[in-house]
Amino acid sequence: MKIAYVLNSYPQPSHSFIRREVQALERQGIAVLRLAMRPGSSPLVDPGDQAEASKTEYVLQMGMLTLLLGLLRQALGAPRGFLQGLSLAMRLGRVSQVGVLRHLIYLAEASYVVARCKAEGVDHIHAHFGTNATAVALLAQALGGPGYSFTTHGPEEFDAPASLSLGEKINRARFAVAISSFGKSQLSRWADFGAWDQLKVVHCGIEPAKFADPAPLPEGPLRLAAIGRFVEQKGQMVLVRAMAEVVQSRPEVQLVLIGDGEMRADLEAAIAAAGLQGNVTLTGWLSEAGVRAELAASHALVMPSFAEGLPMVVMEAMAAARPVLATFIAGTPELVLPGETGWLVPAGDAGILAEAIVELTQVSPECLAAMGALARERVLERHDSDIEAGRLADLFRAACQED
Repeated sequence: MKIAYVLNSYPQPSHSFIRREVQALERQGIAVLRLAMRPGSSPLVDPGDQAEASKTEYVLQMGMLTLLLGLLRQALGAPRGFLQGLSLAMRLGRVSQVGVLRHLIYLAEASYVVARCKAEGVDHIHAHFGTNATAVALLAQALGGPGYSFTTHGPEEFDAPASLSLGEKINRARFAVAISSFGKSQLSRWADFGAWDQLKVVHCGIEPAKFADPAPLPEGPLRLAAIGRFVEQKGQMVLVRAMAEVVQSRPEVQLVLIGDGEMRADLEAAIAAAGLQGNVTLTGWLSEAGVRAELAASHALVMPSFAEGLPMVVMEAMAAARPVLATFIAGTPELVLPGETGWLVPAGDAGILAEAIVELTQVSPECLAAMGALARERVLERHDSDIEAGRLADLFRAACQED
């Protein structure tokens, strides 16, 4: 069996879960053709991401003339499919936030995908995120390409389901994947009732071998790690405000912000304004090994997000035997159990988050270690990359056999 993975930008430091999934599928004997529209926008510091980039074909790098010629060949060789694809692209474009012209570009990209799938003997297309990559997969199917499936992560798909034509993407797919039960419930809002059986849950996975020997908790004052893109939805600004309250009574508490993004300058300004330079450190993007090292040096992960799917960093922290302080949103409560594997607080409330951090300083090392052990047990049971990729592979096989 051969699968084409159709992606927007790949690889990305924040999307290592896709790389792990692809590689786990290959270990199970499934050939994967990687077709990304463009390279990732962030520097690739992890060797695994760098290796993936070398295996990926970038559609837009073919040049618009090549794509248009391919679309013309599609129109001449299969006019009925071309007209169906054109009509669909225009209909999707009219309800979208990016317009018809962008969807005509997606149609040109889809024609290239169809040609590559035919040349490589691809049986099925899979996309990640229900945004433009899935639009390309949908249009490729309309042009006569293989059937498709896609994985939604959230929150982007759930913020604008109508303009993304999320319901139509689900209804036309062989199946659609959510990464949590919460995500599946959101897809159920937009899918036809007749398509509900096509909605599946496949968790994002971690590689247990990379967390085989968790480091003991460090000695010294509380040290927290927060990992993620510096964007509004991740809530780092609320965390900085919470830290400003925390240090008034616990000046020894340390926070490491791992990641980067458009809000970096705002965060640096807020840290300076609150006089937190001695308490908060920004590392930039780190390799997977660097992230594991920061988790090993920390007592817990703090995840202050406003909107999520189910964060990979929560899984990685738990695999490293670190409890998690997170917000009570989306799929997070399916993994973080208050009082057992961590703590949950309302999103967006700096005061309550500060209170939780202060309470965390009073938890004994023995209790933190016990919670970390339970967290590790839970995540390894639910999020092993090979097990989850096996479930996805079974869905691919079943979908292809049915067609």
